[in-house]
Amino acid sequence: MKNISIYVNQHKDRFLNELIELLKIPSISADSAYKDDVIKTAQVVKTRLEEAGCDHVEICETDGYPIVYGEKIIDNNLPTVLVYGHYDVQPPDPLILWNSPPFEPVIKKTDLHPEGAIFARGACDDKGQMYMHVKAMEFMTKTNQLPCNVKFMIEGEEEVGSSNLAVYVKENQKKLKNDVILISDTGMIAKDVPSITTGLRGLSYVEVEVTGPNRDLHSGLYGGAVANPINILTKMIASLHNENNHITIPGFYDKVENLSKEERAEMAKAPFSLEAYKKSLDIDAVYGEAGYTTNERNSIRPTLDVNGIWGGYTGEGAKTVIASKAFAKISMRLVPHQDWEEITQLFKKHFESIAPKGVTVNVKPHHGGQGYVTPIDSIGYQAASKAYFDSFGKTPIPQRSGGSIPIVSLFEQELKSKTILMGFGLDSDAIHSPNEHFGLFNYYKGIETIPLFYKYFTELSK
Repeated sequence: MKNISIYVNQHKDRFLNELIELLKIPSISADSAYKDDVIKTAQVVKTRLEEAGCDHVEICETDGYPIVYGEKIIDNNLPTVLVYGHYDVQPPDPLILWNSPPFEPVIKKTDLHPEGAIFARGACDDKGQMYMHVKAMEFMTKTNQLPCNVKFMIEGEEEVGSSNLAVYVKENQKKLKNDVILISDTGMIAKDVPSITTGLRGLSYVEVEVTGPNRDLHSGLYGGAVANPINILTKMIASLHNENNHITIPGFYDKVENLSKEERAEMAKAPFSLEAYKKSLDIDAVYGEAGYTTNERNSIRPTLDVNGIWGGYTGEGAKTVIASKAFAKISMRLVPHQDWEEITQLFKKHFESIAPKGVTVNVKPHHGGQGYVTPIDSIGYQAASKAYFDSFGKTPIPQRSGGSIPIVSLFEQELKSKTILMGFGLDSDAIHSPNEHFGLFNYYKGIETIPLFYKYFTELSK
């Protein structure tokens, strides 16, 4: 691609200001109080796709938040790339832990980002990474260097399970027909170590409710005489792991793929400092399943974690009470071949079976999705590898991610095409956490690298 770095440098202030305006809108899909903001964000994305050169852009209504679809078809004989991203963001809580308001973006220099990083909810996940594709499209159309057809599908419900996207994809297979799907919602190993995500974990997310007495009780009059739902719930949760941090749900590991020594050895070649990892999290030791390294635990092994737990009195001061109910939200990250619906049922059956007399348990499934693996011998992977090499001067390292993008397996099932995960974030970018940020180097480098993928994918497709 000619003059791409020059173009990005000429327009980088505008590219940044446009992203800042997008980040100011609190498009929190999980909270209905922000409904108008989520819809407003979809309208902004539509406008930006039109300005970037798409010939046709539309807001596609769903039973939830809309999907923004755009396309530029230059020749039906050329390959078609479908770009997926999302414009919704996670809730910013707890607000007290943010160093600056989550929807008032600021640029700050850090040790990892001496050139600056943009701090805001959604900066990396996924507004910043999604918007790289919009600006890459602008470059290709404005300089007449678009080598193939492009379709965009940007949704507003990724952070709440993408249930309406699944319906949309199934009903619009012809419209969404493509040769490869391109997503930037993952990360790189380091700023100077490009990588391509070749695997994603699946997800099963549930909420549990433990009920004891028919009302809150005085802990002096009833303590020790009736089951305390909070005590019971914590014991039940603790029993879900054994002394080796192995998950104790019967059948949980039946379909887990065990990687060969050779594959694990390849993974181990990725640069990783355990001391730097611990320092960045301010912990003195790592923790996890026995027999596996940190990078294996968070990518090729399944997990079970409590995401929230509540019940009883949590206000200021003391209230001596035995709560009638206790609750927890629990997520299980799954590896390829584990079916999320099957795992959800295994969890439900087991959790209900370990409840003692004196309480009742209700397990409420929320959402989930399958894991995914991308073959490194595909044309899409090779194109991405060449693009990173041109942009960074290094061959990217394939790596499996611990995160989940449930719709990726759906895309392969319904659209019969592979997904290439070209992420430009870093693990330290604090996605889903307070002080989320995205390095300006990464943002601009993404805009420079993405058009090269189009170039090489078109060439290799011949």
